[in-house]
Amino acid sequence: MKTTMAVLVFVCSAGAAFAQQQAAAPVRMECRELSASSALAPNETLMNGMACHVIGAKQDPRPAVDAAKSAAVVNPSSAFLAPTAAQPTSTVSASAPVSTRIVSGATVFMAPMDGFENYLAAAFQKKSVPLVPVASEEQATYILKGTSEEKKPGWAKIVVMGQIHADNAASVQMIDRRSGAIVFAYSVNKKNTLHGQQTTAEACAKHLKEQIEKK
Repeated sequence: MKTTMAVLVFVCSAGAAFAQQQAAAPVRMECRELSASSALAPNETLMNGMACHVIGAKQDPRPAVDAAKSAAVVNPSSAFLAPTAAQPTSTVSASAPVSTRIVSGATVFMAPMDGFENYLAAAFQKKSVPLVPVASEEQATYILKGTSEEKKPGWAKIVVMGQIHADNAASVQMIDRRSGAIVFAYSVNKKNTLHGQQTTAEACAKHLKEQIEKK
């Protein structure tokens, strides 16, 4: 049978299946008569008793996406939900332990103690305490605070006990300025001391040095 080639233009209403794929504009088709001895090619469609295929346009080899499946696809932007009160985004971590170790060679500020700080500064030097006194609290790693008290003997102690020197007591504590932790505390009470505050200051310096060296 003589094969006739023709170029036809079909509108979208040519077929329901064809209209769903090519609904935007007219499609350019090339058709041939279909004989009993010939079969449809893979790219041809049977239309009005003729074998037709689209020309002048690239066909998408991917199959059409099923409407029901495409509707079920989750929008990636909705996969992340903003945190709410019922969805905490972080957990509270345990606080790190505070160190009470005194660092050798660190700076220390001696707070005013009614003159007792001067005895402490001299005692630090005499006992070779491995800390560096500074004049400003902002420059210091540690702050040394304390009190000192002197009790002169009354006439009864002088007459009855023969005590001619005063009793001296002192109490100091050293604070880590960054953490606020008390890293050293010491109290001393000296009876009938000749040098009073000097003796108590040296006792404080001696025990502070021992604590630094043993840690």
